[in-house]
Amino acid sequence: MKKSIIRILLPICALLFTNICRAQSDWPKVITATDGTIIDIYQPQTESFASNRLNARFALSVSEKGSQDPVFGVFWSVATVETDRDTRQVAIESIKIPNLKIPADTGEARLNFIKTTLETYMPKVVSHLSLDEVLSSLDEAQEEKKFSNDISHQLPKVIYSNQQSMLVSIDGAPQLKKNEDWGLDVVINSPFTIVNNKDGKFYLYGGGHWYVSPSAAGPYAYTNDKVQHRLKKIARKLNKIARKNNDVPSDETAGKPVYNIVVSTVPAELIQSDGNPDLVPIEGTGLLYVMNSDNDIFVDTHTQNYYVLLSGRWYSSKALNENSQWQYVASDKLPADFANIPEGSPKDNVLASVAGTAAAKEAVMDAQIPQTAKIDRRTATTHVEFDGTPRFRSIEGTHLQYAVNTSSTVLMYNGKYYAVDNGIWFVADSPSGPWAVSTERPDEMDQIPPTSPVYNSKYVYVYDVTPDYAYMGYTPGYLNSYVYGPTVVYGTGYDYTPWVGDYYYPRPWTWGFDMDYNPWCGWGFGLGYDYDWFNADFGLGYGYGGGGWYGGGGWYGGGWWGGASAYRPAYRNWRGRHSRPGGYGGYYGRNAPIDRIHHMNMRFNNNVYRNREGVIPRSRNNAGSFAGNHNFRSQNGNGIFSDRQGNIYQRGQQGQWQQRTNRGWSPVNSSQINMTRNIERQQQMRQRGQIRMQNFQRANNFSGGRSGGGARFGGGARFGGGGAHFSGGGAHFGGGGARPGGHR
Repeated sequence: MKKSIIRILLPICALLFTNICRAQSDWPKVITATDGTIIDIYQPQTESFASNRLNARFALSVSEKGSQDPVFGVFWSVATVETDRDTRQVAIESIKIPNLKIPADTGEARLNFIKTTLETYMPKVVSHLSLDEVLSSLDEAQEEKKFSNDISHQLPKVIYSNQQSMLVSIDGAPQLKKNEDWGLDVVINSPFTIVNNKDGKFYLYGGGHWYVSPSAAGPYAYTNDKVQHRLKKIARKLNKIARKNNDVPSDETAGKPVYNIVVSTVPAELIQSDGNPDLVPIEGTGLLYVMNSDNDIFVDTHTQNYYVLLSGRWYSSKALNENSQWQYVASDKLPADFANIPEGSPKDNVLASVAGTAAAKEAVMDAQIPQTAKIDRRTATTHVEFDGTPRFRSIEGTHLQYAVNTSSTVLMYNGKYYAVDNGIWFVADSPSGPWAVSTERPDEMDQIPPTSPVYNSKYVYVYDVTPDYAYMGYTPGYLNSYVYGPTVVYGTGYDYTPWVGDYYYPRPWTWGFDMDYNPWCGWGFGLGYDYDWFNADFGLGYGYGGGGWYGGGGWYGGGWWGGASAYRPAYRNWRGRHSRPGGYGGYYGRNAPIDRIHHMNMRFNNNVYRNREGVIPRSRNNAGSFAGNHNFRSQNGNGIFSDRQGNIYQRGQQGQWQQRTNRGWSPVNSSQINMTRNIERQQQMRQRGQIRMQNFQRANNFSGGRSGGGARFGGGARFGGGGAHFSGGGAHFGGGGARPGGHR
């Protein structure tokens, strides 16, 4: 019955989402004033976007009642907005019009009337904007860019293999703890399922198979699935949890076992190929890429150097083997051919990590856009548990201290205690509470260095406060995505010390999971990590404390991967021969057949505020509610532009630019060539933003279920041949959080 309801609801949700997106793209929007005046509002041009304030200018045309000849003008707006990064929408809560420019014969009283009309009806008529379209028109020189200049790029241990392999990470020396439900000791400081069986051996469970080793740190060998009954019982319990969380159980998707298990107790990265590297040229460049690898590995034919992309950082080596010596290469120091990788080509996914490309600029701008929410100060609260008496440690360069023996982010400053829980600031007079919604955050938050494990909390903000509500938000830095120079990177690069007492509390990791950037969803695991390799039993609680690995109240609510509980970079990403949708070509409409979009293994649920108690949900019922009033007298609704001086332009039928003068259109003369180049650039970026929005909509419509095509190396699926996972919210990695476990 439940599945039937879901099948019914998914198409309905997709239709509603499609209608909202269509309403966003229909320009001009039309307001009918109380005196019958018709006001056409054209697509905005963003001037700045910071916090929850969006500054933009709009071209408009005003038609007096009974007149067929509109008067064109420009108005500048300052809007208070709410951003939803899941649906890629910017909702206008309220708007002010500080400046309106219409031909000089318009009187002051008339201008004030138009301003009032716009401020009154704009939030209804233009209720939602496409985030991708807003970003595409965003002035790249906008102020308040928050860069992370001290991020580390020091590469950890790098392991190369030319056979199918799996990297199993353990956070330091293996820590064992009894799982009362399983009746066995388990390794608690790893996101993988490692148990100490009563036969004196250790067993690793992943991908529907068991692997055995004389030591927790390996080496592990495939067991042919001939294991004792108690291990089969554990597998069934893990699969039951997976079913409860809407995941396909491992034993139902078990594919080929992995015969080379690599265990590391320090941060490490695994680079691998299926056999000797198969090098394929990239058209229009002097680059080759390793086709039989899930990693982004290239060869520059001019220098014969190898390049690899790891967590958004580039490294170079003279060879690709077990003894390779990798050196960091800044994204703006790469060979020029990297920027020439064509969109739509097999490796265009790396363009977001190549300085100067449109994809990189968009990623940097996107990293500055907050996810916002309206918090009910009366109902929102949090709960903090400590492993013993609260213990605090100073944060270098500040007067702040942070709690070390809790899975929560708790700071002490000027005699007050502040907690960040899923993007909401709380304050208390005692570390044990009671906690109330904070109206501010500590003054020295921006001084926290990335060497501190609470670094990501500096990216959570308090924007505005009323007696009943607080308006807060966070940028992707809270989710471990940072602007470093001209690109974005994953993680700070630092190896933090976890807390190990009666409970184990992990800290954010940068390395070990082939983190890869997706322009819509942020960072996700590479193809080598399917969800059925990770421990689904975090909900039983045996030493993880309140957080576990995947969130739900953990350290930052996110354990190893930082961020917060609703965000887990736990989708298998789109790279590779078998599961890509056409790369960035897919994002921008090139080489991306609609029947391949469903291979994008991404999740559209990065909003940590979603379904959280105390957050006021925004009604979307008024999206497009004025669609019936649209007046399409202009046949160029998406082609009207304005400059900063308030002049209006459009491209004529013959491709020439025209400027609005008085009540007509006149050709732009040769002296204005620089202006037309700027307008042409704006037009190209607007088109790019529209295509991004359309492709996001298409991908979202295909993300309501599971997709096939999950084969890792072509011959038989590594993780079950299919079983791509789209969560839709709160599935395998999170959704409630681990319960505190027993004592060590």
